[in-house]
Amino acid sequence: MLAAVHRAVNGHAASSLRLESRVSIRRRLSIVHWYIALLYGLLRLAGLLPLRALHAAGAALGWVLGRVDNPLRRKAERTLSYVKTQFGAQTCQEFIRESLLEAGKSFTEIAKIWTGDPRANLSLIRAVYGGELFDAALAAGRGLIVAAPHLGCWELLNYWLCSRTPIAIAYRPPRRAELEPLLVRARGGLAAEQVRAEGAAGVRALFKRLNAGGVVGILPDQQPKQGEGEFAPFFGSDALTMVLLSRLAQRSGATVLFAFVERLPRAQGYALHFLPAAADIADPELPRAVAALNRGIEECVRLAPLQYQWHYKRYSIRPKDELAAARLENS
Repeated sequence: MLAAVHRAVNGHAASSLRLESRVSIRRRLSIVHWYIALLYGLLRLAGLLPLRALHAAGAALGWVLGRVDNPLRRKAERTLSYVKTQFGAQTCQEFIRESLLEAGKSFTEIAKIWTGDPRANLSLIRAVYGGELFDAALAAGRGLIVAAPHLGCWELLNYWLCSRTPIAIAYRPPRRAELEPLLVRARGGLAAEQVRAEGAAGVRALFKRLNAGGVVGILPDQQPKQGEGEFAPFFGSDALTMVLLSRLAQRSGATVLFAFVERLPRAQGYALHFLPAAADIADPELPRAVAALNRGIEECVRLAPLQYQWHYKRYSIRPKDELAAARLENS
């Protein structure tokens, strides 16, 4: 159940989006179905367990996912079929099984992160690497974009950022609209502005924050809808990549840092990593900019490859020339 919630609230498939007034959005988000309230209550109960117990339960779930046929395993196999590696078939299957152990932990640990005491959760971060980059970006006052891939425990990263500075978090509405109040409520402990990354209104809110020298957090590896992104290499194969982050950086002049929270072994806690982005992530030529964006994500993933969300359908939309070539080959 936690796995289903985790996938849905992070929007693995973009829904049909439209502009809404702030009043209508607030009214819709205030409507919480009884079963969503019950689900949140169950999350709160699970969140009372120690991290070691949650990770043990998650690893058990991941062990099952790695050994029986299921959608998550099939998606991971599909994604890794595009990733250029030196894996043999057997090694690739071993990697998938180990990555699903980490995926299981990410499903169960969210109960503690979303419903636990934020101060207690922050104490789980045992080390911060590259923190001087974050401090320097804040001191520069030019605005800061934190690009946080689907790697490790990105929800805990939100808490850490909010403990240091006001921040706006861009999020995609979940596939199932009734889950959005759960998403907003679960993150309600954050002193953050939650901005729907949709349409002109959402983009304007992010620009406004950056132009005032503020901080914006974005998941940079969310696949945009067809026609709203650019194809760029990602681990050796073209992937449809968002252009929003690069356009924000170009037009605002904000600093871009990559960040992720690595899950330490044996439930010892977490380590936070900051990495600098290449200068051409804000290049006016979007193909160069999004290629730099993907290189930055790759650099993060290489530090903790098993903790990347390989079951996300990163390559599900293919370039037109590739589709045409496949049709010609099959004709």
